[in-house]
Amino acid sequence: MNQILKEIFKDISFSENEETLILNKLKKQSLRKGEFLLKAGESVKDFFYIRSGCLRTFFVEDNGKEHTLQFAVSSWWISDYIALFGKGDQLALSNIECIKDATIYGVSKKDFDALLIEVPILSQIHIRNMEYSYANAQKRKLESLTLSAKERYKIFVQSYPSIEQSVKNYHIASFLGITTESLSRIRKEIASE
Repeated sequence: MNQILKEIFKDISFSENEETLILNKLKKQSLRKGEFLLKAGESVKDFFYIRSGCLRTFFVEDNGKEHTLQFAVSSWWISDYIALFGKGDQLALSNIECIKDATIYGVSKKDFDALLIEVPILSQIHIRNMEYSYANAQKRKLESLTLSAKERYKIFVQSYPSIEQSVKNYHIASFLGITTESLSRIRKEIASE
């Protein structure tokens, strides 16, 4: 089986025809640190598998304040899901920035929907991934409501062990919903424990 399909779909086996169908829909792309994959206001038609590197999804308020919604590292998927899966032709609300050189594979929603019919096992995988993503979104929301900033930071470090050095402090602080000063204080507290 093709190496990228092994990475994306783990233990799933495909026929030669199914592999060809999937590979014909995947578009490889390289991004450099600082490049944008998507900007707010643009049309959203694709979602992306991260083979290597790190990207972040963020929203900017009218006053310029940034809110980091997601970091995506190797083997994760990323897009502006509100626009991609919303009703009608919605434009992106968020931006996706490369924060560590990345290799990604994109697939259009239209092509993916066709693959769900042509390769039925993908429907099961997609449902499982969406359930997992939805559960994680609810977990993150609950954590933001009930846990201290220090506890949220510890969870961040466990969830993203390999990117902290690549990510700017204000990105992490924005993701956690705290100030960079609070992040520095939390790091000092943890270091002295």
